[in-house]
Amino acid sequence: MAATPPTLAGYSYVRPLGSGGFADVFLYEQDMPRRVAAVKVLLADAVNPEVLRTFNVEADISARLSAHPSIVTIYQASISADGRPYFAMEYCPDTMSARYKKARLPLAEVLDIGVRMAGALETVHRAGLLHRDIKPSNVLVNSLGAPVLADFGIAAAVLDEGDGETIAMSVPWSSPEVLQERVSGSVPSEIWSLGATLYTLLAGRSPFERPDRGSNSRDQLTERIIKARYTAVPVEGIPPIIDEIFAVAMHRDPAKRPASMAEFAERLRWAQYELGISPTAFEAASAEWAAAAPVSFSDSTVRGPVITTVAPDSRRAVRAARPQASQRERDELPSQPRRRGRSPLLIGVIGALIGAAVIAGAGTAVLFLTGVL
Repeated sequence: MAATPPTLAGYSYVRPLGSGGFADVFLYEQDMPRRVAAVKVLLADAVNPEVLRTFNVEADISARLSAHPSIVTIYQASISADGRPYFAMEYCPDTMSARYKKARLPLAEVLDIGVRMAGALETVHRAGLLHRDIKPSNVLVNSLGAPVLADFGIAAAVLDEGDGETIAMSVPWSSPEVLQERVSGSVPSEIWSLGATLYTLLAGRSPFERPDRGSNSRDQLTERIIKARYTAVPVEGIPPIIDEIFAVAMHRDPAKRPASMAEFAERLRWAQYELGISPTAFEAASAEWAAAAPVSFSDSTVRGPVITTVAPDSRRAVRAARPQASQRERDELPSQPRRRGRSPLLIGVIGALIGAAVIAGAGTAVLFLTGVL
């Protein structure tokens, strides 16, 4: 059961959306600008340094990456009136997990989702990060019906693997090396997880599940995944190229999987082309974006007052520090003689004389031409 929704400045509570081990999610309406938002609120009794760090990392990473059209957008992060940390994000009314459990998704839609998610994850990787929990429930459906990647709660820097960080155990979509705890995450393991997620959307079950539910315990699934004996998508009419792509993405040897999400996306796009489906545009942040504004998440428990970043020796700071001196400098400039302007009356008289002279000259010319003079 969800806790009492907090009072948030600028937001009006609507209804609960869900509850987890460390946080509740509520639907609010933002007053200005007017829109609905999903607000994730940390439970009061769950606040400790490690949970707070994880919560802040999720907000920070999501905000860093949410400019990507296939990553959920973060609106705001703050502390509620009763002291609970929260962040407000784009409201997504559905998830891919809920959708595939109702009915298998068509191949064209699955390929489109795959290219979009590969672009989102390539952006994550170019930022030097890993998602580490790719699965259908973390692919949301936004208000426009488009898939967006969410839940960066256990995301980490690429260099953190193997250092004792939390390991995701969403078993049906985890790679063999993650289940064996050889790594906490890597680019190849994320390619496996995306391949397994797309397989699930297409087949209606994860790649190593069996129709008999009694054969799908955690241990049984783990054993089959570690062996990594790929089984073709159990749907009639699936083209061989699809099974070829999934088999490579979920190869037991990480080195034999696609080298990057960009490469995986190109394989999916080629399949679209071969099957007569319009290829989905691949969108990923440029390497220059990641290099231009690196963000450190190592101090995610530290939140303090805003401190100016204006350099003390900048030109603006120098000007601000000596306004009186600048005024004195302007006052001490040598005076220059002022040019006297002609008065409007004088200008009018001169204009009248010039006009009269022109008229007189013209009249004389006419008299000469007519022979009078």
